[in-house]
Amino acid sequence: MTAPDEQTTRPRRRRSSRATLVLGLVLGPLLLAAVVGMILTWPHDDGGSGQRAGLVDVGVEHVTATVTGTRTEQCESTVEDRLPDGSQPDQVPCLLVLATVTSGAQSGTDIEVWATATLTAADVPEGTRIVVQHYPAADGAPETWAWSDFARGVPLATLALAFVLITALVAGWRGLRAIVGLGLAFVVLWQYVLPGLIAGENAVVLALCGSAVIMAVVLYLAHGFSLRTSTALLGTLTGLLLVGALGALGADAAHLTGATTEEDYRLATLLGDNGAAALRGVFLCGVVLAGLGVLNDVTITQASAVWELRAMDPHASWRGLFTGGMRIGRDHIASTIYTIAFAYAGASLPVLLLLQIYELPLGQTLTSGQFAQEIVRTLAGAIGLILAIPFTTAIAAVVAHGQEPARLSRASGHSHVH
Repeated sequence: MTAPDEQTTRPRRRRSSRATLVLGLVLGPLLLAAVVGMILTWPHDDGGSGQRAGLVDVGVEHVTATVTGTRTEQCESTVEDRLPDGSQPDQVPCLLVLATVTSGAQSGTDIEVWATATLTAADVPEGTRIVVQHYPAADGAPETWAWSDFARGVPLATLALAFVLITALVAGWRGLRAIVGLGLAFVVLWQYVLPGLIAGENAVVLALCGSAVIMAVVLYLAHGFSLRTSTALLGTLTGLLLVGALGALGADAAHLTGATTEEDYRLATLLGDNGAAALRGVFLCGVVLAGLGVLNDVTITQASAVWELRAMDPHASWRGLFTGGMRIGRDHIASTIYTIAFAYAGASLPVLLLLQIYELPLGQTLTSGQFAQEIVRTLAGAIGLILAIPFTTAIAAVVAHGQEPARLSRASGHSHVH
């Protein structure tokens, strides 16, 4: 006769194998389609888009310099110096920055450059490191130096190093693997998504293919190859498809063109013949990418929560696991919605301030092009996120229920006494 434990274990093994097979049959084609899509839409580099459009002056050199002093002088005003009452003064104070070049062939040269209009002497004290543009003498024009920006490499590198060290101390190797995955994600964005948008490829295809590959790499690298990670990945991909579809529907229904600011129109001009159509694609691509991080967060959390519930109660039914997981998921939904909304509000704060100053009606403000884009982006991401949580929880409950308690205990780090 077969022992009772063996009678219970065999069906679980069959269910676990069946779940693994089903996940593989679903995820395999999706990831294969994403890779094939990337190959078919991979942009071909033919020398740099900026140089092709004549936007990059190859003779200009950006070098660093150290400020040695400043001097305030009077300059002729421009339209940017217009006062709140609409008048424009004849002259305005301008800041002349004295500096010594510290890199490039002209290192050691003392130069003078005009700072941007908003800077004061207090902003550029002696010893401040800046970046300047060097225009060599050509066609009878003299050599020229111009202000470019502050040199922020050292403080930013220090902050990044602190981030890596703190992540390593708190999260260990898993945190470091997540940082590596983040780096690879930016490589995909820089080498595939952005050049593809410039080349006029389908923006939704670029976003979905790039996001699918990014999520597969990030999740498996950070959390390892397991049914739990595969479940979270399937939930994330499903959420991304929903976000992309909802974003496209919202953009079409609200007549969003992607061109709402001066920078948008300038970008459309630089993109040439594809400019107007490309801006709408840029918006849709942004909708998908904006939901990427939040979806990853909620799906891995939901999958982990269900696995922990199963480890704590090996005899729980899949319905009980789903109910318990959704109790956690509802709290997660509430907090994440606030996160999405306030993240967009923070990014749009300068625009909000301008609208407050202009005292435009609230209804007109919210339905204007720029805010309509943010509303569609926020709501598409939120709806995709909300629907991804029960989907991921249901898949996780079925898969976790089919696993053996001993395997779940080892995976979750728990021990159970029977």
